[in-house]
Amino acid sequence: MTLRTHGRYAYRAINDRPDFCWPEGKRLAVYVALNLEHFAFGEGLGAELIPGGPAPDVPNFAWRDYGNRVGAWRLLELFEKLDLPIAVLLNSFILDHCPSLAAAFLARGDEVVGHGRTNSERQSVLPESGEGALIAEATARIAAWSDLRPRGWLGPWLAQSQVTPDLLKEAGYDYLLDWCHDDQPVWMQTRSGPILSVPYPQEINDIPAIAVRRAGAAEFADMIIDQFEEMLAQSVAQPLVMGIALHAYIVGQPFRLRHLRRALAHIVAHREDIWITTPGAVAKHYATLPFPE
Repeated sequence: MTLRTHGRYAYRAINDRPDFCWPEGKRLAVYVALNLEHFAFGEGLGAELIPGGPAPDVPNFAWRDYGNRVGAWRLLELFEKLDLPIAVLLNSFILDHCPSLAAAFLARGDEVVGHGRTNSERQSVLPESGEGALIAEATARIAAWSDLRPRGWLGPWLAQSQVTPDLLKEAGYDYLLDWCHDDQPVWMQTRSGPILSVPYPQEINDIPAIAVRRAGAAEFADMIIDQFEEMLAQSVAQPLVMGIALHAYIVGQPFRLRHLRRALAHIVAHREDIWITTPGAVAKHYATLPFPE
Protein backbone atom coordinates (compact mmCIF):
# COMPACT_ATOMS: atom_id res chain seq x y z
CA MET A 1 0.00 0.00 0.00
CA THR A 2 1.23 3.50 -0.86
CA LEU A 3 -0.21 6.54 0.83
CA ARG A 4 -1.00 9.57 -1.24
CA THR A 5 1.29 12.52 -0.55
CA HIS A 6 1.17 16.20 -1.40
CA GLY A 7 4.76 16.34 -2.66
CA ARG A 8 5.16 19.94 -1.52
CA TYR A 9 7.92 19.48 1.08
CA ALA A 10 10.02 16.71 2.62
CA TYR A 11 10.05 15.74 6.28
CA ARG A 12 12.82 17.26 8.41
CA ALA A 13 12.77 17.35 12.20
CA ILE A 14 12.94 20.72 13.95
CA ASN A 15 16.21 19.71 15.68
CA ASP A 16 17.87 18.62 12.44
CA ARG A 17 18.02 21.88 10.46
CA PRO A 18 20.58 24.61 9.77
CA ASP A 19 20.76 27.22 12.49
CA PHE A 20 20.14 30.91 11.84
CA CYS A 21 18.95 34.06 13.59
CA TRP A 22 16.33 36.65 12.95
CA PRO A 23 17.45 40.29 12.61
CA GLU A 24 19.69 41.61 15.41
CA GLY A 25 20.42 38.06 16.50
CA LYS A 26 16.89 37.49 17.81
CA ARG A 27 15.69 33.89 18.11
CA LEU A 28 11.91 34.28 18.40
CA ALA A 29 9.83 36.15 15.84
CA VAL A 30 6.33 37.12 17.01
CA TYR A 31 3.55 38.53 14.85
CA VAL A 32 -0.12 39.35 15.31
CA ALA A 33 -2.52 38.69 12.44
CA LEU A 34 -5.89 40.44 12.51
CA ASN A 35 -8.49 38.96 10.18
CA LEU A 36 -10.76 41.66 8.72
CA GLU A 37 -13.64 39.79 7.13
CA HIS A 38 -16.96 40.61 5.50
CA PHE A 39 -19.81 38.16 5.02
CA ALA A 40 -22.79 37.88 2.73
CA PHE A 41 -26.17 38.51 4.35
CA GLY A 42 -28.38 35.46 4.48
CA GLU A 43 -26.18 33.03 2.55
CA GLY A 44 -22.79 31.37 2.49
CA LEU A 45 -20.41 30.47 5.30
CA GLY A 46 -19.80 32.28 8.58
CA ALA A 47 -18.61 31.62 12.13
CA GLU A 48 -21.44 31.21 14.64
CA LEU A 49 -21.85 32.53 18.16
CA ILE A 50 -25.07 30.58 18.61
CA PRO A 51 -26.50 27.70 16.56
CA GLY A 52 -27.54 29.20 13.24
CA GLY A 53 -31.20 29.62 12.48
CA PRO A 54 -32.86 29.84 9.08
CA ALA A 55 -31.63 32.48 6.63
CA PRO A 56 -30.93 35.32 7.00
CA ASP A 57 -29.66 34.32 10.50
CA VAL A 58 -29.50 37.89 11.75
CA PRO A 59 -27.95 37.17 15.21
CA ASN A 60 -24.80 35.59 13.78
CA PHE A 61 -24.47 38.06 10.90
CA ALA A 62 -24.82 41.02 13.28
CA TRP A 63 -22.32 39.49 15.71
CA ARG A 64 -19.74 39.26 12.92
CA ASP A 65 -20.51 42.79 11.71
CA TYR A 66 -19.86 44.11 15.23
CA GLY A 67 -16.21 43.32 14.63
CA ASN A 68 -15.96 45.77 11.75
CA ARG A 69 -18.13 48.46 13.33
CA VAL A 70 -16.70 48.41 16.87
CA GLY A 71 -14.28 45.61 17.74
CA ALA A 72 -11.61 46.34 15.14
CA TRP A 73 -11.49 50.00 16.15
CA ARG A 74 -10.94 49.03 19.80
CA LEU A 75 -8.18 46.69 18.70
CA LEU A 76 -6.64 49.46 16.63
CA GLU A 77 -6.46 51.62 19.76
CA LEU A 78 -4.77 48.76 21.61
CA PHE A 79 -2.20 48.17 18.88
CA GLU A 80 -1.42 51.88 18.78
CA LYS A 81 -0.94 52.05 22.55
CA LEU A 82 1.40 49.05 22.51
CA ASP A 83 3.24 50.24 19.38
CA LEU A 84 2.52 46.85 17.87
CA PRO A 85 2.76 46.25 14.10
CA ILE A 86 -0.03 44.13 12.63
CA ALA A 87 -0.60 41.94 9.62
CA VAL A 88 -4.12 42.63 8.33
CA LEU A 89 -5.58 39.55 6.62
CA LEU A 90 -8.01 41.33 4.35
CA ASN A 91 -11.13 40.13 2.58
CA SER A 92 -11.23 42.35 -0.50
CA PHE A 93 -14.97 43.00 0.01
CA ILE A 94 -14.01 44.90 3.19
CA LEU A 95 -12.92 47.66 0.81
CA ASP A 96 -16.51 48.02 -0.38
CA HIS A 97 -18.24 47.47 2.96
CA CYS A 98 -16.07 49.53 5.35
CA PRO A 99 -13.15 51.12 3.49
CA SER A 100 -12.33 53.50 6.35
CA LEU A 101 -11.47 50.54 8.56
CA ALA A 102 -8.96 49.12 6.10
CA ALA A 103 -7.57 52.62 5.50
CA ALA A 104 -6.91 53.11 9.21
CA PHE A 105 -4.63 50.08 9.30
CA LEU A 106 -2.97 50.99 6.02
CA ALA A 107 -2.19 54.42 7.47
CA ARG A 108 -0.28 52.74 10.30
CA GLY A 109 1.95 50.99 7.77
CA ASP A 110 0.61 47.56 8.67
CA GLU A 111 1.15 44.71 6.23
CA VAL A 112 -1.87 43.78 4.11
CA VAL A 113 -2.18 40.05 3.39
CA GLY A 114 -4.58 38.69 0.77
CA HIS A 115 -7.45 36.79 2.41
CA GLY A 116 -9.78 36.14 -0.50
CA ARG A 117 -12.91 38.08 -1.36
CA THR A 118 -15.10 37.08 1.58
CA ASN A 119 -15.20 34.41 4.27
CA SER A 120 -18.64 33.46 3.02
CA GLU A 121 -16.87 31.17 0.52
CA ARG A 122 -14.08 28.60 0.30
CA GLN A 123 -11.76 28.62 -2.69
CA SER A 124 -11.03 24.91 -2.31
CA VAL A 125 -14.38 23.84 -3.78
CA LEU A 126 -13.89 25.79 -7.02
CA PRO A 127 -12.47 24.44 -10.28
CA GLU A 128 -8.93 25.57 -11.01
CA SER A 129 -10.09 28.33 -13.32
CA GLY A 130 -12.55 29.62 -10.73
CA GLU A 131 -9.98 29.53 -7.95
CA GLY A 132 -7.47 31.36 -10.10
CA ALA A 133 -10.08 34.00 -10.86
CA LEU A 134 -10.85 34.43 -7.14
CA ILE A 135 -7.17 34.95 -6.33
CA ALA A 136 -6.76 37.38 -9.22
CA GLU A 137 -9.86 39.38 -8.31
CA ALA A 138 -8.98 39.76 -4.63
CA THR A 139 -5.36 40.59 -5.41
CA ALA A 140 -6.20 43.21 -8.02
CA ARG A 141 -8.77 44.88 -5.76
CA ILE A 142 -6.31 45.21 -2.87
CA ALA A 143 -3.49 46.38 -5.13
CA ALA A 144 -5.67 49.03 -6.79
CA TRP A 145 -6.81 50.32 -3.41
CA SER A 146 -3.47 50.42 -1.64
CA ASP A 147 -0.85 50.68 -4.41
CA LEU A 148 0.77 47.83 -2.50
CA ARG A 149 0.35 44.40 -4.01
CA PRO A 150 -0.02 41.79 -1.25
CA ARG A 151 2.90 39.37 -1.06
CA GLY A 152 1.26 36.86 1.28
CA TRP A 153 -2.02 34.91 1.22
CA LEU A 154 -4.30 33.15 3.69
CA GLY A 155 -7.29 31.45 2.12
CA PRO A 156 -10.71 32.00 3.68
CA TRP A 157 -11.10 29.20 6.25
CA LEU A 158 -7.49 28.13 5.45
CA ALA A 159 -9.01 26.23 2.54
CA GLN A 160 -6.71 24.99 -0.22
CA SER A 161 -7.34 22.84 -3.25
CA GLN A 162 -4.76 20.48 -4.75
CA VAL A 163 -3.38 23.35 -6.85
CA THR A 164 -3.62 26.39 -4.54
CA PRO A 165 0.16 26.73 -3.96
CA ASP A 166 0.70 26.54 -7.72
CA LEU A 167 -1.90 29.23 -8.39
CA LEU A 168 -0.51 31.52 -5.68
CA LYS A 169 3.03 31.21 -7.03
CA GLU A 170 1.80 31.93 -10.55
CA ALA A 171 -0.14 34.94 -9.26
CA GLY A 172 3.10 36.40 -7.90
CA TYR A 173 2.80 35.56 -4.21
CA ASP A 174 5.95 35.04 -2.15
CA TYR A 175 4.42 33.18 0.77
CA LEU A 176 1.29 31.52 2.11
CA LEU A 177 -0.03 30.95 5.63
CA ASP A 178 -2.48 28.08 5.19
CA TRP A 179 -0.18 25.17 6.03
CA CYS A 180 0.01 25.25 9.84
CA HIS A 181 2.58 22.48 10.09
CA ASP A 182 5.76 23.99 11.55
CA ASP A 183 7.31 26.62 13.82
CA GLN A 184 9.78 27.70 11.12
CA PRO A 185 9.22 28.79 7.52
CA VAL A 186 9.31 25.93 5.03
CA TRP A 187 9.94 26.08 1.29
CA MET A 188 7.15 24.38 -0.64
CA GLN A 189 7.44 23.17 -4.22
CA THR A 190 5.01 24.27 -6.91
CA ARG A 191 4.86 23.62 -10.63
CA SER A 192 6.36 27.10 -11.19
CA GLY A 193 9.04 27.14 -8.51
CA PRO A 194 9.19 27.43 -4.71
CA ILE A 195 6.84 29.36 -2.46
CA LEU A 196 7.42 29.88 1.26
CA SER A 197 5.08 28.60 3.94
CA VAL A 198 5.19 30.93 6.96
CA PRO A 199 3.87 29.50 10.26
CA TYR A 200 0.31 30.48 11.13
CA PRO A 201 -1.45 29.34 14.32
CA GLN A 202 -4.45 27.05 14.54
CA GLU A 203 -4.27 26.79 18.34
CA ILE A 204 -3.40 30.42 19.28
CA ASN A 205 -6.31 31.47 17.11
CA ASP A 206 -9.53 32.80 18.59
CA ILE A 207 -11.88 30.94 16.23
CA PRO A 208 -10.76 27.38 17.15
CA ALA A 209 -10.06 28.33 20.78
CA ILE A 210 -13.11 30.46 21.57
CA ALA A 211 -15.76 29.98 18.89
CA VAL A 212 -15.23 26.21 18.60
CA ARG A 213 -13.81 24.95 21.91
CA ARG A 214 -15.42 27.76 23.95
CA ALA A 215 -12.32 28.84 25.85
CA GLY A 216 -12.95 31.75 28.18
CA ALA A 217 -11.41 35.19 27.69
CA ALA A 218 -8.90 34.75 30.51
CA GLU A 219 -8.07 31.22 29.34
CA PHE A 220 -7.31 32.42 25.80
CA ALA A 221 -5.05 35.17 27.13
CA ASP A 222 -3.25 32.62 29.31
CA MET A 223 -2.82 30.39 26.24
CA ILE A 224 -1.09 33.25 24.43
CA ILE A 225 1.22 33.93 27.37
CA ASP A 226 2.04 30.24 27.89
CA GLN A 227 2.73 29.76 24.18
CA PHE A 228 5.02 32.78 24.21
CA GLU A 229 6.97 31.76 27.31
CA GLU A 230 7.46 28.19 26.11
CA MET A 231 8.49 29.21 22.59
CA LEU A 232 10.88 31.84 23.99
CA ALA A 233 12.60 29.08 25.96
CA GLN A 234 12.59 26.69 22.98
CA SER A 235 14.04 29.36 20.69
CA VAL A 236 17.40 29.13 22.45
CA ALA A 237 17.91 25.88 20.54
CA GLN A 238 16.11 26.76 17.28
CA PRO A 239 14.88 30.09 15.87
CA LEU A 240 11.08 30.03 15.83
CA VAL A 241 8.01 31.93 14.64
CA MET A 242 5.01 32.53 16.91
CA GLY A 243 1.82 33.83 15.33
CA ILE A 244 -1.32 35.07 17.08
CA ALA A 245 -4.48 34.98 14.97
CA LEU A 246 -7.35 37.29 15.92
CA HIS A 247 -10.82 38.17 14.64
CA ALA A 248 -12.34 41.51 15.59
CA TYR A 249 -15.84 40.13 16.20
CA ILE A 250 -14.40 37.73 18.80
CA VAL A 251 -11.56 39.40 20.72
CA GLY A 252 -12.96 42.87 20.02
CA GLN A 253 -15.73 42.14 22.52
CA PRO A 254 -14.97 44.29 25.59
CA PHE A 255 -14.60 41.49 28.14
CA ARG A 256 -12.21 39.61 25.85
CA LEU A 257 -10.30 42.73 24.86
CA ARG A 258 -9.40 43.36 28.49
CA HIS A 259 -7.68 39.97 28.74
CA LEU A 260 -6.10 40.22 25.29
CA ARG A 261 -4.54 43.52 26.39
CA ARG A 262 -2.92 41.68 29.31
CA ALA A 263 -1.46 39.01 27.03
CA LEU A 264 -0.12 41.39 24.39
CA ALA A 265 1.35 43.71 27.03
CA HIS A 266 3.20 40.70 28.47
CA ILE A 267 4.75 40.01 25.07
CA VAL A 268 5.61 43.65 24.36
CA ALA A 269 7.40 43.85 27.69
CA HIS A 270 9.94 41.43 26.15
CA ARG A 271 10.47 43.63 23.11
CA GLU A 272 14.26 43.71 23.59
CA ASP A 273 14.45 39.90 23.58
CA ILE A 274 12.27 39.11 20.54
CA TRP A 275 11.56 40.26 17.01
CA ILE A 276 8.06 41.75 16.91
CA THR A 277 7.29 41.68 13.22
CA THR A 278 4.90 40.65 10.44
CA PRO A 279 4.70 37.44 8.40
CA GLY A 280 5.84 39.34 5.33
CA ALA A 281 9.01 40.48 7.10
CA VAL A 282 9.58 36.90 8.27
CA ALA A 283 9.29 35.66 4.70
CA LYS A 284 11.56 38.39 3.34
CA HIS A 285 14.29 37.67 5.91
CA TYR A 286 14.10 33.90 5.52
CA ALA A 287 14.37 34.19 1.73
CA THR A 288 17.80 35.82 2.17
CA LEU A 289 19.20 32.83 4.06
CA PRO A 290 21.42 30.38 2.17
CA PHE A 291 19.08 27.44 2.52
CA PRO A 292 18.10 25.32 -0.50
CA GLU A 293 14.66 25.99 -1.88
